[in-house]
This record gives sequence, structure tokens and C-alpha cells, in this order.
Amino acid sequence: MTDAMGIFDIMLALVLPWLGWRLLASPNLFRAVVLFISLGLLMSLAWVRLHAPDVALAEAAIGAGLTGALFLSALRRLERLRDSERRLDYAEKREEEQNLPPEKRRKSKPVAYVLALFLLSVFLLLLGGALLKTPVAPGRLGPAVAGQMGQSGVQSRVTAVLLNFRGYDTLLEVMVLFLAALGVWSLTRVRQTPQEKVPGPVLATLVRLLVPLMITVAGYLVWIGSSRAGGAFQGGAVLAAAGVLLLLANVTVVRQIPSTLLRWALVLGPLLFLLSAVACMSIGGNLLEYPRQSAGSWILLIESATAVSIGVTLAALYAGGRPHEPAAREAIVDKSADTKVKNGEGA
Repeated sequence: MTDAMGIFDIMLALVLPWLGWRLLASPNLFRAVVLFISLGLLMSLAWVRLHAPDVALAEAAIGAGLTGALFLSALRRLERLRDSERRLDYAEKREEEQNLPPEKRRKSKPVAYVLALFLLSVFLLLLGGALLKTPVAPGRLGPAVAGQMGQSGVQSRVTAVLLNFRGYDTLLEVMVLFLAALGVWSLTRVRQTPQEKVPGPVLATLVRLLVPLMITVAGYLVWIGSSRAGGAFQGGAVLAAAGVLLLLANVTVVRQIPSTLLRWALVLGPLLFLLSAVACMSIGGNLLEYPRQSAGSWILLIESATAVSIGVTLAALYAGGRPHEPAAREAIVDKSADTKVKNGEGA
């Protein structure tokens, strides 16, 4: 059994860089996305073999699942470009290639490959030299973390590090997701799908069966994160996957969610995280230094709110724009704009 797992680890170590190279070198975008999803799944297996189930869950859910869905959505938007523009670009490239002398045409690709190989070799040599010169740490952080677990309020070392000992790192990660959603919402609105578009029976059945189960699993992952593999990011990723399924199925209840509620759900996690940091400092502690007696409750509250915000953020990124305002508010905005134009204010 040990020999079989060793052979599997060697094959995994060889396949991962080869798959990454094929992903970067693929001229077909759809094939590149499929290879990216495959790479994420294999990376999750690698993390499992490294005894890091928390990272494996995050990689499988976010790295392979949701990021792959985002790439597929972006690819679909790119394919909606006018065929005439794509044909024009292709004709221009073909004309440029035909105008090149034959000797340059034959040497262009080999020269590019040799240059890429040279740069990669230089990078690997510099990286190896840096690793050799880096001093080895005298000890590991495991014993130090284990000695402070009694003050963390949780039993999982990963959760203790992410939400207690280095909680400000997790706060910054949540803020990065929040700013990403704000950036997407500031660019455009979400494309409205026609209401008469009905999903197929397979997709409709998947939504009815999987969405309630995924919401339950997300809540379980957040709850179990205090003692085992799980947490806010894993639970939020599962919530986002449920939202993506609802968006794909064009479920009516998704279109009827008020935009104000979505905005509050988006800001809930970062806001509660920041308020917790300020509250910890106001009671005499440091940044995100929870009271020892109630540290577990603080962490559970923050993770629950953060999971909701992560789920809404990732689903909103897949939707590709800010939600539409209610019809009455849009009518008021349009009417006020017309009034300004008539009064000469819009000139």
C-alpha cells in the first residue's frame, strides 16, 4: 500500500507541472479552461496528500469549481463578439504572416521557444540560489501554536491561526473579495435573462435537489470549522456554488431578491469583521484579540457572517455586474434625469 501511494505521489508531482504547461500553451481558450479545472482538482488531491484538508477543500471549491465557472462565463461573453470583427482580426493576422519572408516564418517559433526556455532556466537558477541561501528556521510553528490553543477558543489549529492568531490576514483577504465585487459592480449591470427562458428538466432537477443540500453543507462546514477541516471560505464557496446553480437555472426567486438585501449581504462579513476588531480594541485588547472566555463565540459569529458575504460575492462575480434597481426607483432616476436635461442642467 505504501509503495502504491508513493507511485501515485510521483505521478501526481509529474502531472501537475505538465498540466500547467499545457494550460498556458493551449491556443484554444475552452481547452485551457478545462485544463485549468483539471489542474485545480489535481491540486486539491496534492493538498490532501500533504495532510492539508482545509486547503484541499478551498482549492476544490474555489480554485477548480467557482474560478472555472468564472472563466467559462468570461469565455461565453467573449464569444458574443461580432463574427465580423473576429474575421477581420483573423484576416489581418493571416495577411501579416503571409507578408513575412519564408525564412522568418520558419524561425519565429523556434526562436520564441528557445527564448522562453532560456528565461525559465534563469528563473529556476535564481530561485534555487535563493532557496540555498535562505537560512533554515531553528524550529517549527506547530509547537508554538499548540501551546496557545487553550486561548484560541477553537480546537482546529487552522481556524485558530486564521481567525485568532493572525486574524488580520483573513480580514484583508475578505476585504480583497469585497473590493473585487465593488469593482465589477461599478463597471456594468448584470445581464437580464428573459423570464420566459425555462431551464431544462435535468438542470431544474439538479437545482431542486442540490441547492437545499448545498446550503446545509455550507452551514455544516462553517460550524465544524472550529474543530475540523472547514470554515468561512469553504462554506462560502459552497453557498456561491448554490447561487451559480440558481443563476444558471434562471430561477424566479433570484430575480426578485431586492438589490438592497444583496448589498447588505455583501457588506455583512467585512463590516462585522471590522466592528469586531474595533470592539476588541475598545475593551482594552489588541486588534482582533478576543476575550478568552468568549473567543469561540466571536469566531463563530465572524465566520458565519463572512461565509454569507463570500457566497454572495463569488456569485455576484459570476453574474458579472451589479443588480438591477427596482422598476419604481429606475423610473424616478430616469424622470429626474429628464428633468435636469429639460432645465439645462445636463448640458
